[in-house]
Amino acid sequence: MQETRYGLKVTLALAYEDAAARTAEALKAQGFGVLTTIDVKQTLKAKLDREFRKYVILGACNPPLADRALHAELEVGLLLPCNVVVYELNPTSTVVAAMAPMAALGIVGDNPALASVAREADERLRRALDALETGVNEGITSSTSSDPMDAPSGTRRLRG
Repeated sequence: MQETRYGLKVTLALAYEDAAARTAEALKAQGFGVLTTIDVKQTLKAKLDREFRKYVILGACNPPLADRALHAELEVGLLLPCNVVVYELNPTSTVVAAMAPMAALGIVGDNPALASVAREADERLRRALDALETGVNEGITSSTSSDPMDAPSGTRRLRG
């Protein structure tokens, strides 16, 4: 796993579609539902008639963590949900990157309750990425359902 200034990322020897499906499952295994799915390639083509690589932004939310965060700092909703991106490098290689909750914490300043939530979110996102990178199937399957009812309680999948 590589750390960047504002994210955590892994490069997988998987086709984009398989990596995207496995990413959703890895997030689900850590208690995150995918609230939004933004297909960047499709959006740029439709809005600007521009070509772009396969690239999706997943808005991942862990409801108990979001609840704790919002009760600790009401304006933290501006930083929610946790964005996770999946993009194709080539037909057999894909990057999965997640925002770094601890880096985002630097924006909000000193709030011990929020720091606790950020640490837990960071740990969960790291576990999801680690499971993808190492190929350890901690409840991860290679196929996912597109049924929004399969998402954790309180989440909805939106196509945008």
